[in-house]
Parts: sequence; C-alpha cells; structure tokens
Amino acid sequence: MTSRDSFSGRFGIIAAAAGSAIGLGNIWMFPYRCGQNGGGAFLLLYIVCIVIMGLPIMLAEFGIGRKAQSNAYRAFRVLSPQKPWYMIGVMGIVAAFIIMSFYSAVGGWTIEYIIRSITNTMSGNHAEQFNGFITGSYKPLAYQFVFLALSFAIVMFGVRKGIERSSKILMPLLLLLLIILCIRSVTLPGASEGLKFLLTPDFSKLSGNSILLAMGQAFFSLSLGMGCMITYGSYIKRNEDLTSSAGMIAGTDSLIALLAGIAIFPAAAAFQIEPGSGPGLVFITLPVMFQQMAGGMFFSTLFFILLCIAALTSAISLIEVVVSFCVEEMRIRRRPATALVAGCIFLLGTLCSLSLGIAPQLSLFGMNFFDLMDFTSSNLLLPAGGFFISIYVGWALKKRITVKELTSDGTLKFTGLRVFYFLIKYIVPVAILIVFISGLLKTFS
Repeated sequence: MTSRDSFSGRFGIIAAAAGSAIGLGNIWMFPYRCGQNGGGAFLLLYIVCIVIMGLPIMLAEFGIGRKAQSNAYRAFRVLSPQKPWYMIGVMGIVAAFIIMSFYSAVGGWTIEYIIRSITNTMSGNHAEQFNGFITGSYKPLAYQFVFLALSFAIVMFGVRKGIERSSKILMPLLLLLLIILCIRSVTLPGASEGLKFLLTPDFSKLSGNSILLAMGQAFFSLSLGMGCMITYGSYIKRNEDLTSSAGMIAGTDSLIALLAGIAIFPAAAAFQIEPGSGPGLVFITLPVMFQQMAGGMFFSTLFFILLCIAALTSAISLIEVVVSFCVEEMRIRRRPATALVAGCIFLLGTLCSLSLGIAPQLSLFGMNFFDLMDFTSSNLLLPAGGFFISIYVGWALKKRITVKELTSDGTLKFTGLRVFYFLIKYIVPVAILIVFISGLLKTFS
C-alpha cells in the first residue's frame, strides 16, 4: 500500500482546516445575520454554539478520519465494516459535490466584483447591476469557470504541495486584508455606533429563530457534516494533538467572523447603511458604502479579494472530499480524478447559474436550481450528516477508539473527555434535530 499524503505539522493543519471553515459564511452570511438579530447578542449566541456544538462534532470528525486513514466514505467502512454507517460518508461526499455547484457560482461573482472595483465601474443602481450580472448567460459562467480552475489547480498538486502550501499563503493574507479593512472601518467618523452595535448585546432583538440561526451558522461555518474534517483528519499525523488543533481552528473561525463584523458595522454606521439588509449586503449594499468612502476603490478591491480568498479556501476542502473518494475508491490518479470532478461540478454549476436568469424553467418544488441545490445540501444533507456523526461517535463507535484518537494513543491528556461525551451523546444531536426540523417547517409552511 502506498504511503498516504499528510499535513507537515500543526500550522499546516490549522491553516488548511481553518481555511475550510472560514468561507463565505463568515464574511458574507454572518454580518447580515448578526445585523438582523441584535448585533452583539447574536455574536455571543454564535460563540456559545461553536463551543457546545461545533467543537464536539469537529473533534468527532477528526478522530474518525485519523483513525481510519481514509476518505469520508471508506472511513466508516474501516471502523464499522458490514454496517450501514458508511451512508454518513456518502451523504458528506454528495453534499460537498452539490455545495460546490452553487458555491463556485458565488465564487465567480467575487471575481467579477474584484474587476469592477479595480476598474472603478461600480456606480448607479447597484441592485440592478448585481441582478443584471447574475442573470446573464456567458459572463457568470466565465467567472465561475475561472474560480473552479483556480480551486482545482490547487487540489491537483495534492495535500502538502497543493492544499497545505496554498493555505499557508492564503490564510495569513486573508487575516492581513481583514485587519486593514477593520482599521479603515473603525477610523471613519461616526464608526463608534457600529462598533457599539456589534459589541454591546441587545437581547431584546433575539427570538427563537435567532437561536436556530446561530446554531446553523456555527454548524455550517465550521464545514461540519460534509466530509471535509473527516478527510482532513485522515491527513493528520498521529503525534498531533487533535483537541488543541480543533480548538485553535474553531477560535480562528470565530475571530474571523468577529473581524468581519468590525470591518462592516462601523463603516455601515458611518455611512448610515442598514447592517441587517440581508444577503444583498455584500454585493448590493456595501458597494454603496465604498462609493462614498475616501479611497473607496482601493478598499473595495481589498474587500472582494478577501471574499474571493475566503471562498477559495473553503472550495478546495470541498473538492478534496470528492477527489479523495475518486482516488481511493475508483483507483483514478489524482490529476485525472481532479479533472473529472472539475468537469462534473462545472456542468452542475452551469445549471445553477443559468437557473438564475436565462433558464428559469430549471426549477423544482417552487425553487430554481440554484436554490434547490442550496436547500438540499444546507437544510437536508449537512444537518443529517452532523446528526448521524454525533449518534455514531456517541453511541455506536467503541469508546476506547475515540479516546485513543483524542489522546494520541494515550500520550496526551484530554481533561474535557466527559464533557465531550455528554455533548456528543445528548446535546449535539438534539440541537441539530431542532435546527433540521425547524428549517423544514419554515421552508414548507
């Protein structure tokens, strides 16, 4: 058997896994959800959910991956042969594939907005400009292709030379750009109100739905339930401390979400922009702010480069889930496997993109194809995957196997082991089930 590729060390693990976790959910989704749900109150809820739900699942996925030393599908075959738990891996691989179909479209949008920022062509009615772009035919597809080409070029070089090396460059760059934007934002006249909104909890703005959104945000922003952390876990060496690595990844993910809020809310307050203006905040509302800001073209360019990097680091982890399956199960060499997966994702992504504009007939259950792929993965496959992972590790997998992984064969102490098992057996599955059911009721009510 050929030796399995692996991350070179702690920094490589954290850079790659944090890159997977830190994506459009942190910089695009978190700010507008935070703006709609009491600012600092939602931030606190989100951090609590990261600790009680996100960390246990991440540890569980890391442990499964490292113990099995296999892709998300085979990991369950190795640990529980002749039992149907492998369907968890199947759901994760399918989810990763589906997510990339529409995620790559949004990644392409970030490239378009980088070009618009550089050429200073963002003016007039931003809503009309954005809708006119995404409903077009060739242009969104061209940028989607470029984004996919960048992502697959990285994955093609493998774990250490491709994913780890690029993450070590992209993640520090992402942090640097975000800090620059934060400094500019907080130094604007009137920015203090936005900072106050983010850091001062207003619990009166919270509702039951706010709690559900915070749980969903924590779950999805950490790339859980989609096979990413199982796959990355299989590349972690046995002498690495999984618990501290997971803690640092979750902490980095939360820090980036906080910094994204600091970059956006003070600037929004300075220019009297509504921070809770929904999903259009990044592509429609923020360009208005950049247009009014001194040096707006420069800072707009930095922001959309930041958004593109965040999308890219998450995309390569999603692609690796599918590619590793093709390499190990279908016995295809990495480069042909990467090309095959790239072609299939682009075909499905084309349907997603065209359904927003020139092909509205691409719809089912009252949703266009783009929204259907989003709903299927985010509301069905990911919660189901996370739920069954918690049930599997909490109730089905032998405890000694998990303990052995989380303590690196007994060489490290994990003082929170009892807390971990209590959360993974009782709290996590119930919380995910609530998010899952409430999401379905809200969608079909």
